[in-house]
Amino acid sequence: MHQLGTLEDLPESYRNELTEQNLVPLWPNMRAVLPPKVPSRKTRTLRWGYEVVRPLLLQAGELTPMEKAERRVLVLANPGHGLNNMQATPSIYMGLQLILPGETAPNHRHTPNAVRIIIEGEGAYTTVNGEPCRMERGDLILTPSGKWHEHHHEGEGPIVWLDILDLPLIYQLEGSWAVEGQPQQTTLSRDKSFADYSAAGVVPNLNFQRGTADSPMLRYPWGKTRACLVEMAEHYQDGLLQVSYVNPETGASLFPSIGFGALMLRPGETVTLPRRTTACVFHAVEGCGQLSVDGGEPLAWNDKDTLSAPGYSDITLSNGSADQPAFMITADEAPLHRYLGIY
Repeated sequence: MHQLGTLEDLPESYRNELTEQNLVPLWPNMRAVLPPKVPSRKTRTLRWGYEVVRPLLLQAGELTPMEKAERRVLVLANPGHGLNNMQATPSIYMGLQLILPGETAPNHRHTPNAVRIIIEGEGAYTTVNGEPCRMERGDLILTPSGKWHEHHHEGEGPIVWLDILDLPLIYQLEGSWAVEGQPQQTTLSRDKSFADYSAAGVVPNLNFQRGTADSPMLRYPWGKTRACLVEMAEHYQDGLLQVSYVNPETGASLFPSIGFGALMLRPGETVTLPRRTTACVFHAVEGCGQLSVDGGEPLAWNDKDTLSAPGYSDITLSNGSADQPAFMITADEAPLHRYLGIY
C-alpha cells in the first residue's frame, strides 16, 4: 500500500474548521482502522494468577458488605483495552465474584448474557427464573439476557466463581441496563441437568415446546464434561481433545456473542490450537502448564488461573505434568465472528 497523506499535511485553519463541524478526514487515519492483512489487536497475552487475586477478593469481602456491593466482583481487565473499560477481549468481560456463607446476591436481570464458571466452594446455588442451579467446581451456569437470577450461599467458607459476560459489546451498542427484582420462588427442586438434559443426545418429548433462542439447559456439570474428555482420550490416541458447550436441542452456541468449550491436555502434551480470528480466554480447571503466543515468552499457569490471548495468533498450550492430564474451559467470540462473516 502506498503512503497516505497525514493530518499535518493539511493547513491548521482547515483542520480547525473540520473540528468545529465535527468532521474528521479519513485518509490520515485509514491505515489505523484498515491495516493491511492483519488487524490491530489490543488484547494482550496475560495471566491472572488465582493465588494472587484470591487474597484481594477475600479482603473485598471484609471491606464491602453485600448490601453495599450487590455483586462483589474484582474485574479481570486486560490493560491493552484500558483497565477502566473492563474488557478481557474486545467483547468479553470477566470478573471473579465472591459470596460468603449466609449471603445472598440479590435478584436482578440485565441485557448482557452471562456465564458463571465455579472455582471454589460448596453449598451455593444460583436461581435462574425459578430454577435452582447447584454450583460445584468447574460447573458452567448460564444466565441468558433478560433472565432473573440471584445467588445464595448456604455452605461453609467462601464461594468464588468466574463471571464471563458480553458486557463490552452490549455497552458499546448502548443496550446495557439492569433492573432489580423481588426474591424468587423456586419452581423446581433441582436444575434440569439432573433430569431433562441428563444424557447427551436425549431431550424431552416432542410435546415439549422447543425452538427458543436460549438454551433450555442452564447448568452444565463439570463432572460430565470431564468424563467426556477422558473417554475421548481413550478413544483417540492423538489429536486435539476439545468439546463445545451448546444448546442441547439445537446444537447452537450458548450465546450468539460468546462461544464456550473445554479441552484436555494429555500428560506431557503440547498442542498448538488452530489459528483463528478471535481472541480467546482460558480458565484452568485442573493441572498446570504453559501458554505461549506466536512463539513468545511462555506464561506458566496453575489450576484456577485465567489467561487471555489475542486472535490471528498461534496459541500453544503445554501440560506441565508427565503423568496427569490438564483441563481448561475456554471462551471466545467465534459465534459473533461467524455471524459477521469475518471468522
